[in-house]
Amino acid sequence: MAMQKRANLRLPPEINRILYVRNLPYKITAEEMYDIFGKYGAIRQIRVGNTPDTRGTAFVVFEDIFDAKNACDHLSGFNVCNRYLVVLYYQATKAFDKINLDKEKEKLAKTQAKYGLNT
Repeated sequence: MAMQKRANLRLPPEINRILYVRNLPYKITAEEMYDIFGKYGAIRQIRVGNTPDTRGTAFVVFEDIFDAKNACDHLSGFNVCNRYLVVLYYQATKAFDKINLDKEKEKLAKTQAKYGLNT
């Protein structure tokens, strides 16, 4: 019965099975992440940030989109080591837009230098 309800349910397009988690404690391990997020369904992969720019963030990939939605709904604002988690759906278009914007700025700077234009 539950699977039949899931099949008929339409989700908004921004919902996917990849969650972006922010405001994590720096010392959190992947095993602890599995303990927290594994309660909501089967997990395919967890990537915890380890560079200075990505510390405190992680990507959690679920096997099922409904499990990801359930985890996002329940864990957003969840307290871990006195830090409240920010759980969002990963949006690839936003990430690629930032990369494309940087490339466009670089291209514009090269064109300005080529023609001697200074702004």
